[in-house]
Amino acid sequence: MPSDSRPRCNACEHFHITFDPNFRYGCRALAFKSRRLPERDVIESSGQLCQFFAPKQKRP
Repeated sequence: MPSDSRPRCNACEHFHITFDPNFRYGCRALAFKSRRLPERDVIESSGQLCQFFAPKQKRP
């Protein structure tokens, strides 16, 4: 699968930056924090792309 077609955390409404300096990136849908982008942890642990990806809503 081309890398440009996979879901990106930065474009997901569940992605957030945490205040924890050791675990900067978080996913609200999966309720976890990580040192790297959550998409990488999801792929590494399950072998599948994130099933909770939801594109951010555009602001008016």
